[in-house]
Amino acid sequence: MRRLFLKLLGYGFLMLVALELLVRLFYLGKDTPIRIVDENGVEKWRPIQNGFSVTGNRRQNFSAYHINNSGFNSYREYLPTKDKIEIALVGDSFIEGFHQNYYSSTGRKIERKLPGVEVYEYGYAGYDMADQLHLIHAYKKKFDLIDHVVIGVKFSNDLRRSEYQISQERIRLENPRNRLLKKSKLLVYTKSIGLLDPVSRMGSDVINLLKQKTAPLAVNTIKSKDSLYLNNFEMLVQKYGFDKDRFVLLLDKDKTSSLFTDYLEVNNFNYIDFSKTLKESKKPTTLIYDMHWNNHGRNLIAEIIAEYIKGRPEVR
Repeated sequence: MRRLFLKLLGYGFLMLVALELLVRLFYLGKDTPIRIVDENGVEKWRPIQNGFSVTGNRRQNFSAYHINNSGFNSYREYLPTKDKIEIALVGDSFIEGFHQNYYSSTGRKIERKLPGVEVYEYGYAGYDMADQLHLIHAYKKKFDLIDHVVIGVKFSNDLRRSEYQISQERIRLENPRNRLLKKSKLLVYTKSIGLLDPVSRMGSDVINLLKQKTAPLAVNTIKSKDSLYLNNFEMLVQKYGFDKDRFVLLLDKDKTSSLFTDYLEVNNFNYIDFSKTLKESKKPTTLIYDMHWNNHGRNLIAEIIAEYIKGRPEVR
């Protein structure tokens, strides 16, 4: 019995080694860049990292990323001056663009439509409006030199808080244990395709059960969610500022509360609505297995932003 157990253990180990080698050989496991919080309290990627982002259990999406000196995924460095015209795209994973080769990003597509213009992509998965306005405020000297700032916003989940705080949940992903585990591409792959989800959900369910017993009365039982989100936006703008001449929000109006868009219009906040353009496209605009924009979707977004910029005066 002991010999059988040892044989099973040995064969099991060899199978794991073989699977690890196969995952590495076919590059099924994604490279995850290292996160940092800089001296300005901005969460971003550690500068100068290269790798490949892989999505799907059969490598449906395989794209290269390049983290520049500023800590964001882009083919160029961010060096704004008074002598050039620059556009900043600020947002979450849609702007970050890990689903597309960094040299074919939305920003690069905008540059091709607006010769002579430089586009800086400040995208980071998980950013919400608090992260984004805090980033602009933290890098004020640099953003003051940028002519146009396009800020992505999803009303459903980007306005849940009224002030910026570092996301400890994301930063915990960089603890020594997780970094060690990420060295196994087999483990990264199995997690990415959902094989480990039942184990993760079991722990989350226990935590949520405990929270339910001790959680205070939810805010949205007192005031509507839409009103709460609008109030959070007002507080963020009051705290971090919002240059209405240079800043514009990028949103899907079909998925945005009319309470919010009405407020923007009454108070002279500019916004770009891409809902109609994407909805009327005869070709798919998102990935098959994911709601992120595909190459065609990014082309359309780039065209919408470029047309908006063409209609705006240069702002210094």
